[in-house]
Amino acid sequence: MAFFIGGFAQTLSAQSTYSISNSKASDMKLSGTSSMHAWDMNASTFTSEAIFDFKNGDDQQLTGINSLNFSLPVSNLKSDKNALDKNAWKALKTNQHKNIDYHLISAKVSPAKDKQVLLKTSGNLTIAGVTREVQMDVYCIVNKDATITCSGSEKLNMTDYNVKPPSFMFGAMTTGDAVTLDFNVVYKNM
Repeated sequence: MAFFIGGFAQTLSAQSTYSISNSKASDMKLSGTSSMHAWDMNASTFTSEAIFDFKNGDDQQLTGINSLNFSLPVSNLKSDKNALDKNAWKALKTNQHKNIDYHLISAKVSPAKDKQVLLKTSGNLTIAGVTREVQMDVYCIVNKDATITCSGSEKLNMTDYNVKPPSFMFGAMTTGDAVTLDFNVVYKNM
């Protein structure tokens, strides 16, 4: 009986492994506020691998995602201010924890707009050595060249990860606890 169920499931969908494309289309932005002005840090170098499900016989119809692992070296987050970068890296404890990591636990798929698919995901996000489960909405679309673009935005509190919001100029300037992570990642079939 188990063999029959397994064989039946394979006729409904096909799986493919994807990794981040080397194109310049992938980027991440971490933004927040301070007592003086808003700030943001960008990264375009990170690694990720995902296994996407497609309707059997149709590599343009995304039906799900089975796994996703993501890793961002903290030192790849950069702003246009060197002092901001150094203070942020120190606050994120890069000496002990080099990467921000994410591992997908589960995802529910539903149609969105303009051929997009909405993935309501749950996963473990690790920042500065602290892991917390987060729920995130991710919008995916299969492009004409068979790459998959995934994008989304997530609000986080630094203190949830035992990160003390950095201060500058002997405490005259302080950053807010809340930050926003925006991402646009392009995956290519391996």
